[in-house]
Amino acid sequence: MGTSDDKDGFETRAIHSGRDFVEDTGAVTAPLWLTSTFEYGNPNGFDYTRSGNPNFHLLERTMASLESAEHATVFGSGVSAITAIVSTLKSGDVVAAEENIYGCTFRLFAQVFAKFGVEIRYLDFTKSDSSQKIAEHSPALVWIESPTNPNLKVIDIAAVAGAARQAGSPLVVDNTFAGSSLQRPIELGADLSLLSLTKYTNGHSDALAGAVCTNSDEWREKMIFAQKSLGLQPSPMDCWLALRGAKTLSIRMERHCRNALAFAEFLESETEARWVRYPFLPSHPQFEIAQRQMSGGSGIVTVDFGRDLEATLHILERLKYFPKAESLGGVESLCCHPASMTHASVPAETRRAVGISDSMVRFSVGIETVEDLIGDVKQALD
Repeated sequence: MGTSDDKDGFETRAIHSGRDFVEDTGAVTAPLWLTSTFEYGNPNGFDYTRSGNPNFHLLERTMASLESAEHATVFGSGVSAITAIVSTLKSGDVVAAEENIYGCTFRLFAQVFAKFGVEIRYLDFTKSDSSQKIAEHSPALVWIESPTNPNLKVIDIAAVAGAARQAGSPLVVDNTFAGSSLQRPIELGADLSLLSLTKYTNGHSDALAGAVCTNSDEWREKMIFAQKSLGLQPSPMDCWLALRGAKTLSIRMERHCRNALAFAEFLESETEARWVRYPFLPSHPQFEIAQRQMSGGSGIVTVDFGRDLEATLHILERLKYFPKAESLGGVESLCCHPASMTHASVPAETRRAVGISDSMVRFSVGIETVEDLIGDVKQALD
């Protein structure tokens, strides 16, 4: 059947975990099951694709293996995965969340789930007193990203997991910016690891999918229920594409990390930027934590050019190899202006309070020739 063993290396599991349901053909690559429904009584128990599909199961098996988790549940996007988790809460529940949070997560909390009585308390999880504040709030969930979007704050996942456990609160870690080959939150004590598979796992900017990984049977059942009852399921095609991307995740991340570090070093040493953030730059405020819990710095570099809004946007318009787009993690480089794009739904005063200025730019550094990427920014800054 070609499936892998849990003792195999990361790359071996990425390539061989997602091969099944092919005994009668011998297909080396799993096919697509583009069907909305299945004949009742089939050996694998499939009935309706909203409730499960072979392509879902293959991707779920692979993601569980790559995230060192017992279970994984796949969804239509990263936001669908977020929705699935938050849908388990009830009126009066409190979420203790990192203050520098993904704009769409902020919007879901503020404009959707707040209407149902879910309260959000924002904390700076890089501060030493955040552990004490978790206990004070008695949250139903603790919600962090590491690295965060877009400030690239690196949060000590093991420390937060310990504090959340003492408070009796499950810890959710959004692992999208690091990805499974660089960081595995479940190994660090998190209860749930959330990923937008659209980003590094797929890696080719041609599919939407999300996943929630866990060791908990109870959480697994909750996620299956949300996938089916809320209609949060992915498409078989997008699962097939994400599984294809996962096979090259490790080798792509090696190049993303190498390019991003060289790119960040250039910005820090050869431009007049106010500051540059990259987890594996020694100047990063949480450099030591990043070195301890990540095997690489990933592919995102955030910079404050110290220009006004008009001048900052003019720089982005002059770039040749960095299309301005709201995504990341693909083989191609992208740039993003968080204040007007990914975090436009966050009120301006809230953005400023957490350090998202009009002169901040987020670069998703791809796997192109890095000298070309550096040269592109040089000409845009002239």
